Amino acid sequence: MKLISTKICKTGDIGVNDNLFGGIMLAWLDEAGGIMAANVCCDHNVITLKMDEVLFKLPVKVKEQIRVYGKINKMGKTSVSLYLEARRANLKEETEKVVCSTKMVFVRIDDKGNPVPIKAC
Repeated sequence: MKLISTKICKTGDIGVNDNLFGGIMLAWLDEAGGIMAANVCCDHNVITLKMDEVLFKLPVKVKEQIRVYGKINKMGKTSVSLYLEARRANLKEETEKVVCSTKMVFVRIDDKGNPVPIKAC
């Protein structure tokens, strides 16, 4: 899997139980997936079509680093399906643990919002 992005959990990202708010994590996954899809499609005009179930396996606390990795599951004519995994990094031990994972589908669109074929880079 390829590293797409790295985030730091900040005080403003925390929910009522002193863990990273789930909506923040979903936004991080969507952003990372969009970056990867844009690179795969050689075009910044991609939109999120679908996000599968996300199971939050581990909490994330303030100051912890999250690394989002991705890989291509399937290429369609106008869409790309990605598998994304967010991992909590332990910098002292040089280890990572999976926090959550999901599958997402992104679609390449034209300036009017219509799906268009993915072009080769």
